Amino acid sequence: MLSPERQAKGAAAVAMGRVGTPEEVASAVLYPASPEASYVTAANLAVAGGA
Repeated sequence: MLSPERQAKGAAAVAMGRVGTPEEVASAVLYPASPEASYVTAANLAVAGGA
């Protein structure tokens, strides 16, 4: 677990102004294997909070 100081420093470097949650990252990881992505090919999905 990161210290509050390191979390704040990391959040300041991201356009969204916060660190992503594990659930947000997991959703992005699972998306390509889901039925919702059945028509998606050769995509790069950046999970970076707008960085």
